[in-house]
Amino acid sequence: MLKGLISFTGRYRILHLSWFAFFLTFVCWFNFAPFATTIGKELHLTPEQIKTLGICNLALTIPARIIIGMLLDRFGPRITYTSLLVFAAVPCLATALSQDFNQLVLSRLLMGVVGSGFVVGIRMVSEWFPPKDIGIAQGIYGGWGNFGAFGAEFALPTLAVAGAFLSGGATNWRLAIALTGIITALYGAIYYNNVQDTPTGKVYKKPKKSGGMEVTSVKSFYAMIATNFGLIFALGLLAWRLTKVKFFDESGMYVAWALLAALYAYQTYQAWQVNRELLSGQKTYAPSERYQFRQVALLELTYITNFGSELAAVSMLPMFFEKTFQLDPDPAKAHIMAGMIAATYPFLNLISRPSGGLISDKFGSRKWTMTIVSVGIGIGYLLAHNINSNWPIPLAIAVTMFSAYFAQAGCGATYSIVPLIKKDITGQIAGNVGAYGNFGGVVYLTIFSLTDAPTLFTTMGVSALICAFLCAFFLKEPKGSFASEYEGEKTASESLGDDILLDGKKRAEGYFKN
Repeated sequence: MLKGLISFTGRYRILHLSWFAFFLTFVCWFNFAPFATTIGKELHLTPEQIKTLGICNLALTIPARIIIGMLLDRFGPRITYTSLLVFAAVPCLATALSQDFNQLVLSRLLMGVVGSGFVVGIRMVSEWFPPKDIGIAQGIYGGWGNFGAFGAEFALPTLAVAGAFLSGGATNWRLAIALTGIITALYGAIYYNNVQDTPTGKVYKKPKKSGGMEVTSVKSFYAMIATNFGLIFALGLLAWRLTKVKFFDESGMYVAWALLAALYAYQTYQAWQVNRELLSGQKTYAPSERYQFRQVALLELTYITNFGSELAAVSMLPMFFEKTFQLDPDPAKAHIMAGMIAATYPFLNLISRPSGGLISDKFGSRKWTMTIVSVGIGIGYLLAHNINSNWPIPLAIAVTMFSAYFAQAGCGATYSIVPLIKKDITGQIAGNVGAYGNFGGVVYLTIFSLTDAPTLFTTMGVSALICAFLCAFFLKEPKGSFASEYEGEKTASESLGDDILLDGKKRAEGYFKN
């Protein structure tokens, strides 16, 4: 597997094209953070407004990842990813043209949709790599794509300075942000013309029904409805947060809550429509077709504690280092240094997330890999709770990197399990798990906005240890975790044969009926 990474043929070509697509979506998604201080000064934003924009950046990714997961399972990753890459130009240009806080809020809410691109590649990679290699393949896709956050932190300020030099003006953050969207949209055309959904001869499995996730037991249905409420709660939390920065008044918040309640009711109705035969007792699933939604819920929790904490850390670490340590007497230089130190967190994605997937492949138990990594996350953040101005900066960076490694390795371990639960709804499962990562980011950043960094680190650490306990006792090892192919997978010719037999059976039944 690792030797094949240097090639650009077959499944490795698809992997490289897909992780770079993810990389570009993350450059777009995080293109505000490097310029937050500059934009704040130019548009006269308060610190609270800047924090709120960070939360807005995450918000619509929550429902978007679920919707993208459904579209993905129905239309395939090639069309879905291409559409999302082209769409990225819209919020990027909207941000670049914004003149006040309200316009920035709208543009960053739209940018959250671009942040859902991660889900698409999960299904694409699972179509091209077998279960025994899925951990490292998903880790490389996720880790190298996540490196886009680091690319945004380092490359965009340089691009802005270069734009200012050419135009003879101040730092041109507008040009830098606009270019990220234009480049991503152009890559969408390249992606469409160079990938296919599955290897030649393999059938792309689609769910039998669309509009909601199919479950295989009545208990799983109610568990799914309960977890869906958590995502609506996160959006309600954002609506409350927006009232604190005067984006809308209290009556506007209640209107937003009413709309979210209507959305939850509609989502529940759609789920009922998809699963009504099961709920009425008209349909039962064979043991080979069943899966436990409890496993999906546990993976949602793991993604809160790893990716949710990563989102929060990437957003707050520059401010944390700048306020905690006297990095430079010049405030402008101190801000740059804080950003560079904090950028070590997303930089580690290059090795940490793939290593989490690789360990999951080689350790022999995906369950215990997930459990042990979650313990590491908890220990790392509880150590970070103690960082203060008396610490040597290298030690503070080392603790931050320790936390970053386990959080990102946890992301790789999580998505080494996701494609193994039920193949034909991998997009929807990936979307729900990914949405809960953003749920975690929203909740953690809200806690940070109301308290302080030590409280945030403690919350993230304790949450990870609780997650480790639940994984140890309730997470199950997926069937066929290390198999050479997915159970029940068919080639195009086998699928065609089944269709012919089914058609013949229907014709025979019609003949005898007549």
